[in-house]
Amino acid sequence: MNGKYTIIGALLCITALALLPGATCADDDILFQVSTIDALLQGVFDGFYSFDDLMTHGDFGIGTFDSLEGEMVALDGDYYQVKADGVAYAVQGNTTTPFSTVTYFQADQTIAIENAGNFSQLSNQIDQKLPSKNIFYAIRIDGTFPYVKTRSVPRQEKPYPRLADATKNQSVFEFSNVTGTVVGIWAPEFSKGLNVAGYHLHFITADRKAGGHILDLKVDKAEAKVDITPGFAMELPTTGSFYNVDLTQDLQSEIKKIEN
Repeated sequence: MNGKYTIIGALLCITALALLPGATCADDDILFQVSTIDALLQGVFDGFYSFDDLMTHGDFGIGTFDSLEGEMVALDGDYYQVKADGVAYAVQGNTTTPFSTVTYFQADQTIAIENAGNFSQLSNQIDQKLPSKNIFYAIRIDGTFPYVKTRSVPRQEKPYPRLADATKNQSVFEFSNVTGTVVGIWAPEFSKGLNVAGYHLHFITADRKAGGHILDLKVDKAEAKVDITPGFAMELPTTGSFYNVDLTQDLQSEIKKIEN
């Protein structure tokens, strides 16, 4: 692994081994994260971690790019950048990220989804089947969706705004009867400040040409594949505005604004 990083997953692994039959703490069961969501919320948009390095930590995940230029989707080992024009571009390895979360996806559980009319109904159905609320999960849903609403944000210029202000100029895309994949992370409540507690979902079409951060969606019938991920590792910036940003605040109200 490149660089220095902090493993916070020891206690998570102990919990997983106790609560989840078959859970392990192998390298494939580590959720690797670049920086924190609260830093991103406050405009720490400078990329510092290359995708060449990030790709060594996972084949599945979500994130963003230097200067907040677009939404990242990693699926089956391929990384894409959905820019504000709505197009999904292949990611160049020397590109950098200020915030991303990836893992090696291996499904441990399958959850049947029936007639979820919106994001909230989908999350409620999955919530009922998750074995613990104290573990991270990677979530994948393949299928044809009656409706998906996504967004992407254009590249920001310095001095960077807060994320809630940057998303006021977001591009919004709506898809009907679209075949593709939901790629997402579920993070426990205790991770507030580090990641988005609950669901953070991105989408990419089956032809890998479009997608974005999911604002809403409908699911008729599908299966949510869940990867139980008890290990957690984080890489933090060693230079730049991250060193001076105030990470002691409660920014959950801003999270709700940008997620919805």
